Amino acid sequence: MKIIYWIATGALCAILLYSAQMYFFKTEMVEGFFKNFNYPTYIVIPLAIAKVLGVIAILTNKIKWIKEWAYAGIFFDLVLASLAHYYAGHPVGLSVYAIVILIISYIVGKKIRP
Repeated sequence: MKIIYWIATGALCAILLYSAQMYFFKTEMVEGFFKNFNYPTYIVIPLAIAKVLGVIAILTNKIKWIKEWAYAGIFFDLVLASLAHYYAGHPVGLSVYAIVILIISYIVGKKIRP
């Protein structure tokens, strides 16, 4: 179970960090996507910061309620990203797969990490 947890959690964190680096280093491109989705562009950098903080909260496992909120925030981010891509007519993206990975990480993590 620990192996499954760490594979899922590692994959989830890698996806989030990849996304955050895109937001930081290709901000104009990401802002263009946000405009197409009718999302406000001023949330790009704060969202990138939130993703990095979410990864830290999940991996450190220091304060339980912060970890729970991190999983919740990441879940909502991924659901909104998936819906935005769906309504824009894009193919199913990484965000849909990340939801499944997040669920595995969360459920297995509850069993093995006190």
